[in-house]
Amino acid sequence: MSSPQLENIQVLIVDDEHHIGTVLVQLFELEGLSAVHTTDPRTVSAALSRDWPGVIVSDVNMPALDGISLLSKIRAIDADLPVVLLTGFGDIAMAVNALKQGAYDFLEKPFNNEHMLDVVKRALEKRALTLENRNLKRELESHKVPGPRILGHSPGIVHMRHIIDRVLDTPADVLIEGETGTGKELVARYLHDHSNRQGANFVAINCGAIPENLIESELFGAEAGAFTGVDKTRIGKFEYANGGTLFLDEIESTPMSLQVKLLRVLEDRRVERLGSNKSIPLDIRVVAATKVDLKALSDKGEFRQDLLYRLNLVTVPIPPLRERREDIPLLFLHFARLASARYHRELIAPSSAQQALMSSHDWPGNVRELRNLAERYVLLGAEAAFAGNLGTSSQLHSSMSLTQRVEFFEKMLLEEALSHNKGSIKLTMEQLELPRKTLYDKMRKYELDRKHYLNFDSGED
Repeated sequence: MSSPQLENIQVLIVDDEHHIGTVLVQLFELEGLSAVHTTDPRTVSAALSRDWPGVIVSDVNMPALDGISLLSKIRAIDADLPVVLLTGFGDIAMAVNALKQGAYDFLEKPFNNEHMLDVVKRALEKRALTLENRNLKRELESHKVPGPRILGHSPGIVHMRHIIDRVLDTPADVLIEGETGTGKELVARYLHDHSNRQGANFVAINCGAIPENLIESELFGAEAGAFTGVDKTRIGKFEYANGGTLFLDEIESTPMSLQVKLLRVLEDRRVERLGSNKSIPLDIRVVAATKVDLKALSDKGEFRQDLLYRLNLVTVPIPPLRERREDIPLLFLHFARLASARYHRELIAPSSAQQALMSSHDWPGNVRELRNLAERYVLLGAEAAFAGNLGTSSQLHSSMSLTQRVEFFEKMLLEEALSHNKGSIKLTMEQLELPRKTLYDKMRKYELDRKHYLNFDSGED
């Protein structure tokens, strides 16, 4: 029997009796909890991970693998995964032993439905808190490391950071996709500076900025006399980045004649200088970046398909700023603080109207454009910074209905309060003078998650 699919599942029921599993699935689903049932406990371990946010409800007496043994296997994956054990045999000694071995709770069959729901809901709350604390700890630890940091709490940025964290210390090559100004080199530097390669060189080269007749020697190096003008041995970027990371920006600009040679180096992890027959082994991670759709270029015959497949083993998409508007206030203040320190100017927080203008702008230049605005704001003041750059408040309002204006400012005020109170629901309720249910309803309406505003440093260098 295949492993149960646990994506978006909150409760995994393990019981060799079909009717028990069916009853429990119905019980949880009627309560709004997603549940799945398996009769084979041997398939459970393969489906679990340390990041799974759910709870296991397992029978103890099963022929293939008993519940106590399953508990041991689960705890080997993650000792904090809640496991609720069920048995049809009242055995106090067994219950005490299970709890000592790490079971979250122990229930007898036939169980009381309300009690079962109460136990599982409490276990889910505990699991959510455990994962939240782990994420916060990872954030805090990553921010203690020198080097660039990735700012933002929008879903696209959270997803991007998750991909990066999964591959940080692997040798896998990475393809970064993003529009101009989204921060592709910053992401590449983050990959290097937070990985086990941080002690070696990070070498960046813009494939579109070097003449075609020079890029091959730039990448691979050349022996003295290899061609006119080379009077001494030249170390190429691949060799110089050995042990570290090579960042190939604007990879789409690489000449077709060079792409096959680039593919060979990526496949063999060896490089030969021009004019030499000696092969130099490479321990290197290659991070490529593009602002265009390489698949579309490949379909048109303008980019080698085999090179594309070699580069996009891991793809990291950077969302444009217009798709992560909730991050704009955080980014703007960060850049403004940096400018304030650099230029020795006082920082005055932008007004709600100015924040509204920023949030409504489409940012064709993305984060680079926002950073320029923040520096002008600190250097020249708000009037000079915003005039002619983002339009005016009246222009913003003229394109919005009354309902849209109200919702726009309501969401902005909620975000400000949650950020100011570091995600505290109680303090946010008090500041906005809202009942708890009303606040939760509005947060649900605008898809605001308090976890994104919890108190940890998330600056970006």
